[in-house]
Amino acid sequence: MMKQCDTAHGGELFVTDLDGTLLGADSRVSPRSAAILSELTRRGALITAATARTPATVEPLLAETEIHVPAVVMTGAGLWDHAARRFASLRLMDSADAKRVTELTLRLGLHPIVYRAEPDGSHLTFRFDPKGMPSEQYRFIADRANLELKRPVVTADPVGEAAEGPTVLILAMGSDDAVMAAVKALRGNPALSVSYYTDPVYPGVAFLEVFGPRVNKAEGLRELKRLTGAERLTVFGDSFNDLSMMNVADRAVAVENALPEVKAAADTVIGPNTADAVALFIARELGHTDLL
Repeated sequence: MMKQCDTAHGGELFVTDLDGTLLGADSRVSPRSAAILSELTRRGALITAATARTPATVEPLLAETEIHVPAVVMTGAGLWDHAARRFASLRLMDSADAKRVTELTLRLGLHPIVYRAEPDGSHLTFRFDPKGMPSEQYRFIADRANLELKRPVVTADPVGEAAEGPTVLILAMGSDDAVMAAVKALRGNPALSVSYYTDPVYPGVAFLEVFGPRVNKAEGLRELKRLTGAERLTVFGDSFNDLSMMNVADRAVAVENALPEVKAAADTVIGPNTADAVALFIARELGHTDLL
């Protein structure tokens, strides 16, 4: 007979980051973690993920977990409903703002990619002009060309695509100097959420991400907590973009391999992402020692 979740924890929502936290060294959910999380979900636990990834990669990563609580995706821009295979909600950019951001990136010599949501919420399209795009940047596009839930669309008019919308994200690629110039021009605008990063997979390429207002994991979790009716929130993270959700959680948990700043912000530090630490922690907290 299945053991039911302790009613003392019935109102607790457990939310984990993916990369570096739930996912192992192979960037997958291990069979052991998947089995534990699936069984906990069947017993009534509220468990899901919060990630910068889009549904295109979240869906296959969580496919073996049986998790049914919507996931916070795209750094809080959307809630993805696994069961319905569509967005439960989206935070969109204002069309005029999306147009201005795209125009700015082009003036700075960047190559913008416009992420738009389909009207039924079933998938995203990313729209780009390949003309003049350097090979390393085009490889970024090619690596994402065959994903069911994120489909490429070639366009000669990215500005028009952004203005038409509905636009979720403007991502632009280029030199570090050009991206930093865009960040400087856009930061401070309350209608935009702006971030910069590099990725060692694409050497020499800097990335700019621009979402609508108040897009971060914390805002996504506030919405998810309301949706689920959860009374308490426990989050797991390892990196800087997890700090916002750790700040709004009732309990913040860092994995052993987390950045020092993340560990310092956490209430608890558990084992590393390579040791099924998140799944084991949740099972232990809910009293399901038979799963340990």
